[in-house]
Amino acid sequence: MQFTIITPTHQRRALLPEAIASVRASVTAPLDIQWQHLLYDSGSTDGTPDLLAEAAAQPGAPLRYWQHPQRQRPGWGRNKLIAEANAETWILPLDDDDLLLQRTLYHYADEIQRHPGRPWFVADFLRVDEERRYLPNEDYYAWQFASPREMLQAIFRAEHFIQGNVCYSRELFDRVGGYDEELAMAEDLDLYVRFLLAGHLPVLCPHISHLHRFHAQNVSIGVDADKHRADLQVIYAKYAEQLAQLGVKAP
Repeated sequence: MQFTIITPTHQRRALLPEAIASVRASVTAPLDIQWQHLLYDSGSTDGTPDLLAEAAAQPGAPLRYWQHPQRQRPGWGRNKLIAEANAETWILPLDDDDLLLQRTLYHYADEIQRHPGRPWFVADFLRVDEERRYLPNEDYYAWQFASPREMLQAIFRAEHFIQGNVCYSRELFDRVGGYDEELAMAEDLDLYVRFLLAGHLPVLCPHISHLHRFHAQNVSIGVDADKHRADLQVIYAKYAEQLAQLGVKAP
């Protein structure tokens, strides 16, 4: 079984080493699992290119990276990285300021074996501050839905949100068309809406996928309820006919 962790990055020299180290610390025994970490740096001027060169030379699971001179949106970087991955791989997105837990790959692999034929999986995650201190009452928790329609209704009512706490097959990604590179925000949620529209409900996994770090430069700073609703409206408009046919109302 193969996994590919994908991380687009920009100006994260201070936080990126811990994200890289967290992937390298993965322990998958007793399962026979291979994994690689792919990173795409776009427009960083803070020493990130040198850091990536040093990290790629270190022993351990393969780390490969690419660079672009100008800043690009995360969806663009994720598409470029997945294009470099094996067709049979499983994809795990990891933001450049977050931390993968040591047994995440093992737990996803175990769930994949328990649910043959299911192409995507979702888990909970925890939030920590800039110094990795746990933030009580800030957990993200997923729950099981009866159907893709029910989950879509919850998403567009702003009752349920999916972020980087997923694992999905490269095959499913290719089938629905990848990330929308034109979206400035919520390009990941847009992709998961297409997974659901294709009829695929995620498997709810009983483990924690990663630590999501809150800090002064989070890209989500300023995303309040109104901004999230605006993002949902943009996504809904793209699939309005299909969603309306399912009885999913606009946000």
